[in-house]
Parts: sequence; C-alpha cells; structure tokens
Amino acid sequence: MDFGVVLQTNPPASRTVELARLAETHGFSHVWTFDSHLLWQEPFVIYSAILAATRKVMVGPMVTNPATRDWTVIASLFATLNEMYGNRTICGIGRGDSAVRTLHGRPSNLATLRESVHVIRELANDRAVEVNGAKVHFPWSRGSTLDIWVAAYGPLALKLTGEVGDGFILQLADPDIAAWTIKVVRDAAEQAGRDPDAVKFCVAAPMYIGDDRQHMREQCRWFGGMVGNHVADIVARYGADSSVPKALTDYIAGRQGYDYNEHGRAGNTHAAFVPDEIVERFCILGDAQEHVERLEALRDLGVTQFAGYLQHDNKEETMRVYGEHVIPALATPVVATA
Repeated sequence: MDFGVVLQTNPPASRTVELARLAETHGFSHVWTFDSHLLWQEPFVIYSAILAATRKVMVGPMVTNPATRDWTVIASLFATLNEMYGNRTICGIGRGDSAVRTLHGRPSNLATLRESVHVIRELANDRAVEVNGAKVHFPWSRGSTLDIWVAAYGPLALKLTGEVGDGFILQLADPDIAAWTIKVVRDAAEQAGRDPDAVKFCVAAPMYIGDDRQHMREQCRWFGGMVGNHVADIVARYGADSSVPKALTDYIAGRQGYDYNEHGRAGNTHAAFVPDEIVERFCILGDAQEHVERLEALRDLGVTQFAGYLQHDNKEETMRVYGEHVIPALATPVVATA
C-alpha cells in the first residue's frame, strides 16, 4: 500500500513545502493538495517548489476540475512540471465542489468530466488530441507521462471512473462504503473491456494520531460536512432510496447549508450535524494500531493507497507515527525465493 498526505495551500507557501518535505522524510510516496484558488493559494505554483524540495514524491491535486481550469492549460502544467522534475506528477479530478461553488457555479456534468479526462491525458502523455475541432499537441513535450485518478461517489460517476480512470479516489475511509464503490468501479472497468485490477484505488480521509477521542473528532468533523456536499447532490439526483449505501446518505438529514469560507477547517460551524459515528467511520483516529487495523481492512478490499488529510492541530506528530509505525506495518512483505 502506498501512502500520501493531503495538504491545504494556506499561506505561507513555505509551510506547505515544508510539510511536503517532511512527508517524504517519513516515507509518504504522494503529496496531494486541495485545488480551490479562491479559498487557498494557487497549488500549481507551489507544486514546483515542492518538487524542487523533494526527490521522489508524486505531486498533484485532490482534486482539480474541468469547470474552473482550462483542460489544455492543466495538461501543459503537468507536462511542464514533468519536464522540469521528471515524471513525478499525478492528476486527481472530479466534477468540482468548492472551486466551482464559491463562484456560484455548478459542478461539471459527467460528459464534460469524461471529455476533460481524455483531453488532459492525451496531451500530458505526449499525444495529439482534438479540442474544439482543432487537433492539438505539445511539440515541446518529450516523454511526459501522467495518470488521471477520478474522484467519485454516485453510481454514474463511479461507472465513469471504471471506464476511464487510471485510478479511483474515494474521499472517506469507511470499509463498507469502500467495498461498494470499488465493486461498482471494477464492474464498470470489466464491462468496458479494461483490466479491473489495473485501476488503482485510493482512500482519502483525515488521519489523526492521538488518545483524546473527543478532541480528535472535533478536529476532523469538518470532513463529514465536506463529504455531505457531494452526498446532498447524490440524494437530490437519485433519492434517499437509491443503491447508494445508507451509511453514506442518512446522516445528511440534519444538514442545513454550508459556508465555503469554513471549507476544510477544523471547527467548521456548519459541520455540527455530523454525528460522532460518521466522524469515526469516515476518518481514521486513534493510536497507531487502530490506524493499522483500519488500513489492513481497506487493503484487503483492494485499496492501493491511503491519502491522509492533515487539516488538524497534530500534523507533524501524525506523520512521524505513520513513518515509524503505520507505514512499515503495511509494507508489502518480502517473499523469500529459493
């Protein structure tokens, strides 16, 4: 299993770069960031500094979207970073949430998401593609490679992920919901003639190492509010009695709105409707052994990466314990051969 961290690009940017450097030091293989240019600093500028300060970590957004960013510009950004620092970038993409809604926009439809994945992938992998009736390519790019991982929750978005994604990002750590989503993605990949085992599966959720249960819950309750934004869209589209697990939909009954000015922040006052049970199910809290046990369960379901959100007050200690105890415990054992 691979391990990543998910950072917000709050100023100063040097702090984001330092956290990324620490993550690599502690054995994390991926550094992801939020991508919402009004709420936080522009991530693609900071990616260049992260890549310059590190040696091996893969860097990319969790997640960008096809509504607020031009697809050809996204591809050019990745191809340029790959030329500068080697092929150390990865693209997480979804329909759009905070980056879109803060501008009173709407998330992209699935047809747009599908087309954007195709355009970005082709251009960032040194291939020509048709955009708006014009055949375009990057004549300066040589050897750039980019995987695109799609973030999804609802049935149709999960189906699209299986059909086109190099990877799938599930933003919560509940094993029951993970099992359902992974099956939908794998089935869709197989029906599309793809190898379902070739699709990578990333679970992304807050990780907090500590022993004060209530404090950890309060620090991570914001995450249930963030997930609730997507779940509300699913319920509006499919209804509360759809095939989506009740564990994902029932808790938003008390949701009364959301202020994106508090998006992704510990102490978010618009996440009070999120019960303790959901915080525990969606996040990974507790001592190292509790983290290992949850991650082993997710790995057994087919999860290939855990990306831990660090939007709380215990960033460095959590990364240290992961580096010393959790990551080694989940390392693939070496099988001796005669």
